[in-house]
Amino acid sequence: MFSKTKTLLVLAAYIAVLSTAGCASITQSVSQLVSDPIQTNVLSGREGENGPVLVVKIDDTSNARPQVGLEFADVVYIEQVEGGLTRLAAVFSSSIPTRIGPVRSARISDIELLAQYGHVAFAFSGAQHKLLPVIAAAKLSDVGAMRRGPTFYVNDPNRIQPYAMFLNAQALMANEKIKATVIDSAKNVGWTFSEKLENTGFEITDVTMHWPAQRYFATWDETSSRWFLNVNSAPDLSDLGKNLGPTTLVIQLVSITPSEYGDKFGGNTPFSQTVGTGKGYVLRDSTVIEGTWNRPDSLSPTTWTDATGAEVKFAPGQIWVALTDKEPDFTRKPASAPTPTSK
Repeated sequence: MFSKTKTLLVLAAYIAVLSTAGCASITQSVSQLVSDPIQTNVLSGREGENGPVLVVKIDDTSNARPQVGLEFADVVYIEQVEGGLTRLAAVFSSSIPTRIGPVRSARISDIELLAQYGHVAFAFSGAQHKLLPVIAAAKLSDVGAMRRGPTFYVNDPNRIQPYAMFLNAQALMANEKIKATVIDSAKNVGWTFSEKLENTGFEITDVTMHWPAQRYFATWDETSSRWFLNVNSAPDLSDLGKNLGPTTLVIQLVSITPSEYGDKFGGNTPFSQTVGTGKGYVLRDSTVIEGTWNRPDSLSPTTWTDATGAEVKFAPGQIWVALTDKEPDFTRKPASAPTPTSK
C-alpha cells in the first residue's frame, strides 16, 4: 500500500507527463489534488479533518446492542457507572455519522474527563437534577436532548426504553453551526502517533478488562491491525455487523470512588478521577507497553511515558480508553520455537 508521501510523488510525476502531453485540464485537476494537503486528525492520527468535537454518551448494556455509529468515533472512553456497569463517551471529530446511539444520560466523571478537549458539543439524554447546574457551569456546550428535543433526538420504535433514543448527529451539528454555538475544533489531548512501534513491551494474544458488573475481552487481529472487542463473552458488533475494535487500546488505571450523586433507583454514581498520575497500559501492534499517565489539571492533556521516561506513541487509528481501577489479565504470546539447525 502506498504511503501518503509516495502517493503524492506518483501524482507529481503524473502531472509532469500530462503537462508534456498538453493535457491542460487534467493537469490542473491533478495539480489541485497534490496541492491540497491531506489532513490528519490530531485525536486519532488517522486521515480526516480536525472538525468540531462532538461527544455523545452511549449506553453499554446488552439492551443497547447493537450500538450505532461507534466505528466512526476518534476516541471512545469506557466509564464505570452505577451497579458496576459501564457507559461510553464517544468523541467524534474527523467524521460525524448520520446516527449515533443509544444515547444515555451524563455523569459527574464526564465533566473532568472532557475538559481536556476544550469547549465540546456534549450530547446526552439528560441528567439528574443535582448534576444539571454542574453541566451548565462546565466548559462545554450542552446540546443534549433536554435542550434540543425530538427534532434531533429520535426514539427508535424497534428498541425498548430507555435504550431507544438516537441522535441525528449530522443534523444536530449543522444546526449548531447555524446557531453559532461555541464548539472547539479538535486539538492535541496528549498523545502523538507513529506508524511503527517505538516503545518496548511484551506481546500478547488477548486481554481481559474488568469492572464489577462488566467484562471486556480484546484479541489482536493481525489482518486488520485492530483489537477486536468482546463484551461479556459476545462479540462487540456495530449495527453494520462490524466487530468494533481500536488500533490502540489504552487501559488507564484510575481511582474510582463514590460521589455525591446517585441514580433514581438509589445507586451511587462512582467518580473516575482522570486528573493526576497513575499506572496504565498502552496496547498496539499486539504489544503491551506498561506506562505512566500524567494530567496535572483538568485543562491539561493526558500524556503517557514508558518505564524509561520516553513518550509512548499510539498507532494511527481509533483509540479506546478503558477507565478502570482493576488490573487487566493478559495472555502472553508464546515464545517462538527456535529454528532447527542443520548438521
